[in-house]
Amino acid sequence: MNGRATIVGAGMAGLSAAVALARHGWKVAITDSAAQAGGRCRSYHDPQLGRVIDNGNHLVLSGNISVKRYLSTIGASDRIVGPASAAFDFVDLGDGARWTIRPNDGPMPWWVFDPRRRVPGTGIAAYAALGRLLIGRKGERVSDRISLDGTLGRRLIDPVLLSALNTDPREGSARLAAAVVKGSLAKGGRASAPRIAEPTLAAAFVDPALAWLNLRGGKLATGTRLRALVSEGDRVTGLDFGAGVEPVHGVVILAVPPWVAQSLIPDLAAPTEFRGIVNAHFAFAPPPGTPAMIGVIGGTAEWIFAFDDRISVTVSGADRLIDHDRAALAHTFWAEIARVHGLPTELPLWQIVKEKRATFAATPAQDALRPGAATRWRNLFLAGDWTQTGLPATIEGAIRSGETAARLARRAAIG
Repeated sequence: MNGRATIVGAGMAGLSAAVALARHGWKVAITDSAAQAGGRCRSYHDPQLGRVIDNGNHLVLSGNISVKRYLSTIGASDRIVGPASAAFDFVDLGDGARWTIRPNDGPMPWWVFDPRRRVPGTGIAAYAALGRLLIGRKGERVSDRISLDGTLGRRLIDPVLLSALNTDPREGSARLAAAVVKGSLAKGGRASAPRIAEPTLAAAFVDPALAWLNLRGGKLATGTRLRALVSEGDRVTGLDFGAGVEPVHGVVILAVPPWVAQSLIPDLAAPTEFRGIVNAHFAFAPPPGTPAMIGVIGGTAEWIFAFDDRISVTVSGADRLIDHDRAALAHTFWAEIARVHGLPTELPLWQIVKEKRATFAATPAQDALRPGAATRWRNLFLAGDWTQTGLPATIEGAIRSGETAARLARRAAIG
């Protein structure tokens, strides 16, 4: 049975819900308060750099099933690129050591027996202890299950889980960390290979989706903020965008940030603590052979990404940097980039992008506040990486949430 849906929010969760419904013949109308679709997964022309940049460097993995399904549907599978097998480059600014983590393709982790594939200075026993991350009690932190001290913790576990959770693993949810590992490394290198959008996030995740939806009658209205919901009994019957109440035909999916959802549904339980991300972009074309991505240990920068026309830096759990002077950050980041890649020390044109509330804080307490997709109204559903997806706030989680909301919407229409 075909239906109609109004989707409030054109980020990855909203676009995912729209695509999932349109696949089944639904007519979808998407609104967003911003001037463009994409949410936190957006690209734009930056006049300071004179080129198109992403607001941040979002990494997905080859094992992200929802990402694969979404990109395949909209015809954009070729818009994310990466190595055929899992490989992660690292450098330690403390002693200059460099290494590459190379998990083998299959689920049996024989790679830990090969010193050339693992972190220098680590033994097999340290990796065996990682199994404790996958079992334990609800409500535990990562640090309750495994040690983050020592060489393996400092050079692999800490930076990888900080990136995945956008929260210090010492306070981060072990349940969410385990979900990331189970969906990637525990399945082997074939599910763990890094994938980066090329040439931009919008070109991979947003523009093809909008074009695909447009061909199926989907509508997008930007610069439109939902101010209130109107309901009667167990149904939402109207939406107020500021020019009078518009009647609802079909279902409504709220794919907005948690604080916006709570302003529309005051008694909604949702995360209340957030963590920032800082990104830096430099108008410098990297020389041939520069690694597409490298993890930095012992620096302010955590990950350095090399694109055709720019070099970018991402720092997760970056609350400590949010209020720092932008020029000072640019100088610090470029000094580290120059050191890592052997580049000139003269600072090129730069841009700093700070996302103060980039994700919810992935702690056990905040994870417990995440709501499911269903609400007390039978035609209103929630989507967003902050809803209860079982994952931290990632692109995979956002897309999964949209799929879940769409599935519930279809069931409601049939019922």
